[in-house]
Amino acid sequence: MRAPIALAATCVTVSAVLLLTACGGDSKNDGDKITDVSTGKAPSSAPAPTTASASPTATGVGRPTITLPADVKDVFEGGTTGDAVKDAILADNQGFVMAIDDGVVKGSGTTDALVFYSSGKGLTNSITYIKGFVDKGITLSGTVRYFDRKVTLLSDGHAALLYCSDESNAFPKSRKTGKVDKSSSSGDKSRHYVFYNTDLKKNADGVWQTDNITSIRGGKQCNP
Repeated sequence: MRAPIALAATCVTVSAVLLLTACGGDSKNDGDKITDVSTGKAPSSAPAPTTASASPTATGVGRPTITLPADVKDVFEGGTTGDAVKDAILADNQGFVMAIDDGVVKGSGTTDALVFYSSGKGLTNSITYIKGFVDKGITLSGTVRYFDRKVTLLSDGHAALLYCSDESNAFPKSRKTGKVDKSSSSGDKSRHYVFYNTDLKKNADGVWQTDNITSIRGGKQCNP
């Protein structure tokens, strides 16, 4: 999840256990209808997830294979807490983040991985985010570091996850020419840091899907 497109409406959170139903989503989402941003058409059905080797904290369900281009990297810190449930949530959050990048690269909001790792407003907000890149004719380049990932278990099958990203080494790239625009590296350095507040729900297959997400660019929680 990278500059320059905002992922969702900004919501200032006050605690790690705050759910996002009051502040996530986009009221212009046409009744939350899911469309493929590359065609603008609604899919006839959700794509079936592809089979892949499960992550160490997976519940036995095959995770979709996500292969990003060599110049697009996501680095995740703090993936192990010693708590099996929290570790599973962090692993599926990692899959969600990479699924969004995969969607941006492919120019599609209906990839196997995105549908697998997200639901509700988490999915529709991600589709809007991906569409922003497609509309601007840009894709991704560089490395994003994700850190300070903190899980709070809520009611059964629900959790909140707060985390930060450092986009100082990530840049937009023209889809047409392949030219990387590094002009964003100048200016206010605090804008390179983004604070995320997510709501996750465990589905029937045991996958912790991101059901809602909001972001604050320049959030003081993440600035060094």
